[in-house]
Amino acid sequence: MFAKVSSIALIGMEARPVEVEVALDQHLPDFQIVGLPSAGVRESRQRVRAAVVNSKKAWPNQRITANLAPGDLRKEGSLLDLPLAMGVLAASGLLEPEALRPFLFLGELALDGTLRPVRGAIAAALAARELGVRRLVLPKANAPEAALVPGVEVSGAASLTEALAIVDGTVDAVTTPPLIGELLARAAAGGPDLSEVRGQALARRALEIAAAGGHNLLMVGPPGSGKTMLARRLPGILPPLSVEEALEVTHVWSVAGLLSAGESVVTARPFRAPHHHASAAAVIGGGSPMPRPGEVSVASHGVLFLDEVPLFGGAVLDGLRQPLEDGFVTIARRGATVRFPARTALVAAANPCLCGRRSQGGQTCTCSAGRLEAYRGRLSGPLLDRIDLQVEVAALSEEELLQMEPSEPSGVVRARVLEARRAQLRRTESLNGAVAGTDIEDACCLDAGSRAFLRSALADQYASARAFHRLLRVARTIADLDGAEVVGEAQIAEALQFRRMVWQA
Repeated sequence: MFAKVSSIALIGMEARPVEVEVALDQHLPDFQIVGLPSAGVRESRQRVRAAVVNSKKAWPNQRITANLAPGDLRKEGSLLDLPLAMGVLAASGLLEPEALRPFLFLGELALDGTLRPVRGAIAAALAARELGVRRLVLPKANAPEAALVPGVEVSGAASLTEALAIVDGTVDAVTTPPLIGELLARAAAGGPDLSEVRGQALARRALEIAAAGGHNLLMVGPPGSGKTMLARRLPGILPPLSVEEALEVTHVWSVAGLLSAGESVVTARPFRAPHHHASAAAVIGGGSPMPRPGEVSVASHGVLFLDEVPLFGGAVLDGLRQPLEDGFVTIARRGATVRFPARTALVAAANPCLCGRRSQGGQTCTCSAGRLEAYRGRLSGPLLDRIDLQVEVAALSEEELLQMEPSEPSGVVRARVLEARRAQLRRTESLNGAVAGTDIEDACCLDAGSRAFLRSALADQYASARAFHRLLRVARTIADLDGAEVVGEAQIAEALQFRRMVWQA
């Protein structure tokens, strides 16, 4: 009259082991779940009972108590439906309790007994491997995703009946891992091409530098000048995802519940463009009671594009400062502290003013001095300090609009980006945008002439230590694109051009 089933609870990116203990006793029929379940977990009582009955199995006419251990860990979601059903059937004698020992179960049950996909399949597979569980049983739609984790035998079940057949050995439903290398190679060929962009040579150059060194970029220009078009072509000049990067991105998307039906792995670099009304929890991550990844984590190893960046809330923009610096987000709640990756390239776009018509001379702008100051004050100095490249995207001339010759395609630019990245990885095992301050000084190998030129250039403007090191990172990336071993005056001069504060001009 007692059974124990292995499952998991999802806490951020991590799957924590949960033991589902089910006991039956001779009292009035009832079904209670204890062990700090959320409202969603308590609702599983109705789903489990209907699924068992509609799967042509006898529901025990006894009091059922299910304990979710450990009792101090909050359990959320619907992924405990399947282990609860297996525990009830084993405790009532329809299954041998010992037969469940080699398995870890998770999945949401429909009322007719079919299994619906859940979040966190990769996290569950990682937990099963760490626990030494021989076999993972979960909804069939989640099986290819979980099979990406080596060392775990994954079985996908379409229904409760099929899960029971897997346990008793009458069905062999082991899932073959997808050929992730082939999927990544095919995905690398698609996407918008840079050849479709007319003019904007300076912005294109900034985009190439950002891709090569993993730098953040701010584009300022009037509406219709091509800022969004340029940003959407940044993933096309980035290298294809590596297998490790694809697994991490898929892990985040799985936890966030963003994997579409039939999608087992994310093969293209993410491009996320949240609306400026998005909350801090939506962009940075959070929620209650258990935090979920935000857009900055969903865009990891890809691009986070903030269009009309001054219109985002102050909590959002200030909250981005730590992820941009550290490459991860830490969110603390009373019940748990979770950490999400945030290794993303930030591309921000803004109009020069509220009316959008301000040019360098300012002749057509209708904004008052106060409105302009308030608009530009929405981007704080510490945030701008973390944006390596700032570039003005001017309106296209008639000649550029009528240009019929295609621009340089993404494939050609990507080849230069790949070569520059190889040089960085050989030198520091990291992209320039993430190299520590003292290390980037050594990597630049500045001679006496370059140091004197840099000292002269910085003499008339205040530069924080962070801004100084980011200038060197940009110069080092430019030198890598040029194939130069050392950073010279030409690379420093170009880096200074992109470090010019066009937002405050």
